Amino acid sequence: MSQDAPKRPVQLPLAAAATVAGTYLGAADYLGLPHPDLPAAIAVLIFGAAIIGAAFLLSWAAEAAQVDISAGLAIALLAIVAVLPEYAVDLVFTYQAGQVFAEQGHCVTGGGNPCSLALANMTGANRILVGFGWPLVVLVASVAAARARSDNPRPGRVEFKPAMSVELAYLGVATVYSLTLPLRSSLTLIDAVVFVAIFALYAWRLAQAPPDKPELIGVAEWVGGKPRKSRRGYVIGMFAVAGVIILACAEHFAESLVSTGEQLGVDKFLLVQWVAPLASESPELIVACLYAARLKASQSLATLLSSKVNQWTLLVGTIPIVFALSAGTFSGLPLDGHQRLELLLTAAQSLFAVSILLDHVLTGAAAGVLFGLFGIQFAASIVLSPEANRWVTIVLSGVYIVLALLRLTLRYRHTGRTFKDGIVTPFEKLGKV
Repeated sequence: MSQDAPKRPVQLPLAAAATVAGTYLGAADYLGLPHPDLPAAIAVLIFGAAIIGAAFLLSWAAEAAQVDISAGLAIALLAIVAVLPEYAVDLVFTYQAGQVFAEQGHCVTGGGNPCSLALANMTGANRILVGFGWPLVVLVASVAAARARSDNPRPGRVEFKPAMSVELAYLGVATVYSLTLPLRSSLTLIDAVVFVAIFALYAWRLAQAPPDKPELIGVAEWVGGKPRKSRRGYVIGMFAVAGVIILACAEHFAESLVSTGEQLGVDKFLLVQWVAPLASESPELIVACLYAARLKASQSLATLLSSKVNQWTLLVGTIPIVFALSAGTFSGLPLDGHQRLELLLTAAQSLFAVSILLDHVLTGAAAGVLFGLFGIQFAASIVLSPEANRWVTIVLSGVYIVLALLRLTLRYRHTGRTFKDGIVTPFEKLGKV
């Protein structure tokens, strides 16, 4: 990073300009201000452009923040902001489910009832993140490395530093606990305490990491080269603005996609489980692709890994809290058989995902397996009958768990070292992210 900050790059105002229309339309709808009622297809383009602009702001802010805080903590902050739309969608369904419970004394399941949809978006988002997002990072990083004719990072694989053992270890802890959820009849406040505690410990652990001098270019270099007070103001402002844009646009983006699907006769549950999560996951997926395209594949994977930790701890833990507040009861969110299977499949995929990263590398082969298994469950949920899809879910869950146990057994030394490094080893011995 140069000592003299360069002139303001043109990318910053361009990214900001791309967000204006979508942000106004989204905010106007929430605030009751006058705004045009656009066709769904046009709305998708406008809100999508705003989310892309916000993703650029997030990536620049996270990079510039590494001047003052550790890369891991900066990426974790990025992940929290990027998954805000996921929180918004999930918690809306959860709140509605609580109201149904309060009115009827029980939680009606099936169809498009919010009690059934409360977990559909969350489980779908988690599986998209790992089954589609992680392989996407490997693909984009490989293409970028090939175009740059770079030997580092090597095409076909994404390597990460030992400091990312923190994300992996806490994801592993949350995953082991989540494997008990399919055995329950409800998601309770006790589960909330456990998941929120895991996230709090994860955040505290990241906060202990020392900052390290980053290699910045473009907008991030311009922001990072400013005096400390001004730099921190820009970073906080960019995070905040990106968060507002995402909150204003993401739900409308998802609704536009879902509306288009409903017009085509697609089942609402499938839309909530796949289309809406893909829309709400778009900020972090775009940020990850931006990192990968700039040959920062390790940070790219770190972004999605941190998002996974966030969603599989804090988001899951928040759901029973919102349900209890909405329903006016300490009873947990009821889980029917279908929801328990969805939780089983998501937890099993998460366990396999942890196991394949024990060597601190995501290979092209492992990414292919992740994508292939995800593709099977995605196709089965669309083309098969509910009963047939149920059996596919059970079989795939078993496949994930068996593959994970094989990996964990064969790499048992890596398993112990990863959890030790992630939870207790001083960062000075781990190196930078």
